Amino acid sequence: MTEQRRRLILPGQYGPQFDDGGPTVVVEALEFLTTRPVHRAKAHLWLSALRHRVRELGERAEHVRVDTVRQALVGRDDLEVIDPPSRVLRAQVRHWGHGTRVLPSRGFVTDEAEFAEWAAEGTGRFLMEAHYERVRRREGWLMHGDQPVGGTFSTDEQNREPPPRGATTLGLPEPWWPVEDDVDEQVRHDLDRLERDGTVRFVGRDDRRRFAVTADEAEQALEDFVAVRLGDFGPFEDAVLTNDWTMAHSLLSVPMNLGVLDPRRAITAALDAHASGGAPLSSVEGFVRQVAGWRDYVWHLYWWLGDDYGTSENALGATQPLPRWWQELDPTEVDAVCISTAVEGLRDHGWLHHIQRLMVLGNWALQRGYDPLALTEWFTDVFVDGTDWVMPANIIGMSQHADGGVVATKPYASGGRYIDRMSDHCGGCRYDPTKRLGEDACPFTAGYWAFLERAEPALRGNRRMVRPLQQMRGLADLEAVVAQEARRSMP
Repeated sequence: MTEQRRRLILPGQYGPQFDDGGPTVVVEALEFLTTRPVHRAKAHLWLSALRHRVRELGERAEHVRVDTVRQALVGRDDLEVIDPPSRVLRAQVRHWGHGTRVLPSRGFVTDEAEFAEWAAEGTGRFLMEAHYERVRRREGWLMHGDQPVGGTFSTDEQNREPPPRGATTLGLPEPWWPVEDDVDEQVRHDLDRLERDGTVRFVGRDDRRRFAVTADEAEQALEDFVAVRLGDFGPFEDAVLTNDWTMAHSLLSVPMNLGVLDPRRAITAALDAHASGGAPLSSVEGFVRQVAGWRDYVWHLYWWLGDDYGTSENALGATQPLPRWWQELDPTEVDAVCISTAVEGLRDHGWLHHIQRLMVLGNWALQRGYDPLALTEWFTDVFVDGTDWVMPANIIGMSQHADGGVVATKPYASGGRYIDRMSDHCGGCRYDPTKRLGEDACPFTAGYWAFLERAEPALRGNRRMVRPLQQMRGLADLEAVVAQEARRSMP
């Protein structure tokens, strides 16, 4: 009789959906913390999720503490593993885990084989919108027969409201926060020791654990979001307020990426809220699109684009190194309120919502020509929901346009007026979003034109950039703006 194989549990696989009831080997490898400096809160969440899972599994778990994953694989022929969520881990399992049985990946709405078949059948660009529509039709989510509820597959046009005038917060109750326990206490003790010994170096702060790391916690966080914030999520999805770092966002990306929240469960909860009249279509559709659309699409792009994607893309010739204040998450050196607020929030929580990531930090990095590969590593390391699979398409493709248009049709660059409309930052800032020259010229407004001037040769053939480039060429003060921004060392 063949002995039952032990299920190898790796990062991103800490929930029940990765467990089929047999014996397990849970790998705690120090190399996950020592390769590059990571956010302290990110390290805490990873270790807390891992050790809580060991406790839940009880006698079924063999808790292996090693320096490298290789040490947990070599010499064993009794393992099986659900295909890991990174190229590095997949390569390690296949190279060192001789005899390890590899099972299909889990934790996403569409499986890899199905997506690959669809992508291979298509001609030209395969857009997220097409993938999302296909998923909606297949699952019957928000559909009346073959027609989408509300007449359109996307309610994005309804979900771009600025924050309420004069508001400092959305006025919503605090999100549900997990209660730390003895596992978290030991994690914090161990991280303090590793940092003190010089074994690891962290950035950012870890004041308390604010994200779910177990399936039970994830369920409570999901229920709280659906009951309290889902209704406001849609209209204020893109809005930013200085004193409201969570806004109406779900905070569920961490438990999803840790593997303790099944995305289908999150989608079902939102759909049930809409069916019962508890949440408007625009909010529910926007949430479903984030999870079943963009998140799923980015996961599949990571594999479909191949091992080389994310290793050399630099279509806009961006080579500037990341500055010290950026790498160290130091907001005290920054005058621009939008950037200092984002950097401070990232330092304190390891998390920002997508507009701060894309239209503040990403926009700034794009305008200043930060190296896109270094930037992708930084986003992966300092965001608590950052993973190897989630950041390449988001940063190299969408945010920095470094792949020349494989993922996004144009660069996500904007001036200060967009930030002024969608936030409360500009009113108290020393910079004026309407000005591109002078001591109070907004670094985003001026930086936008300087970026277009620098990137024009690469963008000349992009149909969506024809008008912005024409406007740029028509600026009488373009030379002065470019010179001014070349001298600007800090925002």
